[in-house]
Amino acid sequence: MTADLDELRRLRRARSRMDRAYAEPLDVPSLAAGAFMSPAHFSRRFRAAYGETPYAYLMTRRIERAQALFRSTGLSVTEVCLAVGATSLGSFSSRFTELVGMTPSQYRAADHDALAGVWSCHAMVVTRPVRAGSEKRGATGQS
Repeated sequence: MTADLDELRRLRRARSRMDRAYAEPLDVPSLAAGAFMSPAHFSRRFRAAYGETPYAYLMTRRIERAQALFRSTGLSVTEVCLAVGATSLGSFSSRFTELVGMTPSQYRAADHDALAGVWSCHAMVVTRPVRAGSEKRGATGQS
């Protein structure tokens, strides 16, 4: 039982690292090393604990941050892509479109006034990227 709690703490630390350092080049082997696990074991345990792979979690964080930058700045799609740590504009655009349901350019051009007076912690519930066409997650972030 103690080993399970210790493993969950290490997974939570890795997830927190992704939350804080999303713009840095992060990969599964380095995250796994920080959690004292092999990359394969880390990926399996992360998915079991959080319902998605470490890569999917990191990309969702990056897309969330990109949405916030599109809503609050005049940065170009390329500038936002680089600011959130994505290294390929094509991969970033594909993943953004998959999660949000529109291209980064369409999202950037869209009217976001409906969220103007909403606290960012509440706006995140509404704007959290979820694979386009799938059911929206609840307020707890669970699938």
